[in-house]
Amino acid sequence: MTGQRSNVTDRARERRDEGDTRERALRRMRWMEQVQRGDDDAYRALLDDIAPSLAAFLRSRAPAADLEDVYQEVLLAVHRVRHTYDPRRPFEPWLFAIARFVAVSYFRRQTRVRREVLVEIAPDVAVGDEGPGTHQIAEALRGLSRTEREAIRLLQVEGLSFEEAAARMGTTPGAAKVRGHRAYKALRRLLGA
Repeated sequence: MTGQRSNVTDRARERRDEGDTRERALRRMRWMEQVQRGDDDAYRALLDDIAPSLAAFLRSRAPAADLEDVYQEVLLAVHRVRHTYDPRRPFEPWLFAIARFVAVSYFRRQTRVRREVLVEIAPDVAVGDEGPGTHQIAEALRGLSRTEREAIRLLQVEGLSFEEAAARMGTTPGAAKVRGHRAYKALRRLLGA
């Protein structure tokens, strides 16, 4: 009899948890709709409510040292794109798609930054600017258009993301990506590669 009672209790607990999950999802959808209309109290309530699940989601994808930075970037991204949320659709998939995109972008930027190799002892021979091919590259760069040179400088030399480069170029991230691709293709052509 005890095993039967245990199964009944487990099923009741599962139904209650499902009801809580549905209720929480509906509450978040209502809050987000109110946020879109400018309700600061709803915004505060929503952010307080999503904090634990968002932190848990990011904790599974980010090292502890970067967790706070990624979390803040997600909140900023949600704020920037809050107008894109459709109140007729579930809130959580929208939120976690943004969180996943922000986390991936963050770590791509970090990977670019961390490519620099630090050494304890400087080499005896300094590496100069006049290596093999330096003149060829400089000449090829002069053969590019102004927008192509700008794309190469922002994306390759400064290591900006497409979003950051687009902001500096005054265009969209997609257009920045296309400019970068065309610039690389033109540079390879000019270098005969």
